[in-house]
Amino acid sequence: MKKTYAILLLLFVVFFGCTKKDIEDKNETSTLDSLSTYLRLANDDSLSFKDKQEYNKKAFFIIINEKDDSLNKVNLFKVANRYYNMSDWDAYKETTKLILERSRNSNDSVHMAKAYTYLGDYYSSKSISDSAFMNYYKAEKVYLRINDENNLAKTFLSKANLQYNEGDLFESEITVFKVLRILKQQKNVNDLFYNSYNLLGILYNEREEYNKALEFHNKALLTIDDKTVPSGLQLRATSLNNVGFVYLKMRNYKQAKVYFQKGLDQKRLFKDSATLYAMLLDNLAYSKFKLNETEGMPEQFYQALKIRDSLNLTSGIILNKIHLSEYYAYKKDTLKAIDYSEQALKLSRSSNKPRNTLEVLKQIALVDPEKASAYSKEYIQINERVQKAERKMGEKFSRIEYETNEIKDENTSLNIQNRTLMYVFSICTLLALFFYVYMTQKAKNRELLFKQQQQVANEDIYNLMISQQNVIEGIRIKEKKKVAQDLHDGVLGRMFGVRISLDSLDKVDDPTAAVKRKKYLSDLKEIEQDIREISHDLNKEKSELINNFVVIIDKLLENQRATFKSKLISAIDSSIRWDLVSNSIKINLYRIIQEALQNCNKYAHAETIKIELKNEVNHLSLLISDDGVGFNVNRTKKGIGLQNIFYRVKECDGTVDIKSNKADGTVITIKIPIDQKINLQHNDN
Repeated sequence: MKKTYAILLLLFVVFFGCTKKDIEDKNETSTLDSLSTYLRLANDDSLSFKDKQEYNKKAFFIIINEKDDSLNKVNLFKVANRYYNMSDWDAYKETTKLILERSRNSNDSVHMAKAYTYLGDYYSSKSISDSAFMNYYKAEKVYLRINDENNLAKTFLSKANLQYNEGDLFESEITVFKVLRILKQQKNVNDLFYNSYNLLGILYNEREEYNKALEFHNKALLTIDDKTVPSGLQLRATSLNNVGFVYLKMRNYKQAKVYFQKGLDQKRLFKDSATLYAMLLDNLAYSKFKLNETEGMPEQFYQALKIRDSLNLTSGIILNKIHLSEYYAYKKDTLKAIDYSEQALKLSRSSNKPRNTLEVLKQIALVDPEKASAYSKEYIQINERVQKAERKMGEKFSRIEYETNEIKDENTSLNIQNRTLMYVFSICTLLALFFYVYMTQKAKNRELLFKQQQQVANEDIYNLMISQQNVIEGIRIKEKKKVAQDLHDGVLGRMFGVRISLDSLDKVDDPTAAVKRKKYLSDLKEIEQDIREISHDLNKEKSELINNFVVIIDKLLENQRATFKSKLISAIDSSIRWDLVSNSIKINLYRIIQEALQNCNKYAHAETIKIELKNEVNHLSLLISDDGVGFNVNRTKKGIGLQNIFYRVKECDGTVDIKSNKADGTVITIKIPIDQKINLQHNDN
């Protein structure tokens, strides 16, 4: 009975909140006078239901033919409000579904969320709790996405009321506190604070936490501002009734009576809300009955029952008859007590509200002991069904949240998968491109490595040849000594002998002198031939020694021509005395030319390369030029190749001059000093 009564209180608050939906429409205007007129007439309570319905249809047909924009949806919501207020549920539902469809098509999140809340209200009024919960939950998700905290709080509150009505008290409490957390950051939301505190008061009363219940009902009273809250809502009377009901459950009937009386004393209560008036009247009579104040009894019960009968308030009628049964049982009028209990039981069974039946069964078991066992058994069965149903509904709400989130997660997952596929495809493309570049670069590196190895091999050969030249040089010195010795001991001795013999013939004048003179001349010819052969051998050796370095350079240049497409022009001054140039300088010159060619091949993309080795006074000049892309000498950081060139020139105590630009290519001029005692321009033949 107590829980049924609390539900009645909550339904009353929700009912009054919903029936005033059109308050939000009062400040809106329409550009069409006829539309404004139809909407006003559709909300005129002095007209019949049929007339109001007809005017609302006319307004609907005007709106439906207008452009589908935000104003159009606002006007459709006005039509839906009026259908709600006249309890034309089917029309209300269809209008709301139309708004939802249009909002989806135009990606209008604001009106989409509002349409979901309207559908939630529809299913809630029809007691289709799972559908109501699903629509509230969808609205909640949209409001969260668009960060509309005020409407999010309203949606949470609707969901909390629904959870309470289905017996899911714990989740209802959690949802209300979500509302309060949001409201702390909002302004001008006293109505939401009131409804939140009021619901918490009812929740804690159900859980028999009476002090907390009183705390929140008193907080609800403090939020009521008579200047901003329409008096027709009678919120103060509602809260006074709720406080009185908490005291009623605490068996503090005296305090309960005080608050019920205060509630009845509110101005225009019966006119504004006959339902609340009947509720307070019944509660006041019950408090007096519990205080043994029988004056005016049972007339006050009958007065409340008459009002409820006229309004067809089933739950209120059942509660009223339970109170009458208790009253007549107290008066020892068992027949009337059983009669009212049986009437209440019959009505509760037909109302399909098990909790009403439970309250009646408790009472009828007390007043009809003969059938108490059967009633108690029925009570236990129904109570088990109710608990299972409440538990099942709570699980259903959780499942709806889970499944809705799962669908959202699936959509999110599909989007993530699509993005992932795109990323994978992009990564694969990049990897393929990277692999291609890597393989190409690897091939180039292999080619360059081969060339470098070849150059190293050439350098090794050159070093070997230089070493061989040193050996030959040593042998040549020995040979020179041997030649000198041969000339001195052999040729010069023979010439001296011939000369002495010829001198002696000048003093002899006989026939044999001519023969001897002829013989001595023949000996001179032989000596001349020997000298010529010795000279020829020396010249040949000298030529081979001089040409060793030139051969190595020519070999390097031939490899360049054979490997790369660029045209190579080379010139080596034949007057250079390579035998007078140190091996260290020759090795560095070789490596500088090698490095310069590698830079031309790798970076310059030149069509023509020129290399010149010239003999200048006291200097050996190396000129390397190309017609490639060039580079910024001042700004570009010197690479390893250029650093090597500078290092090798420095080793030779030489100088480097580099000129480069994109139009003319690059020119490298290197000058290496030669010992001033050796004039390379003078060749000793």
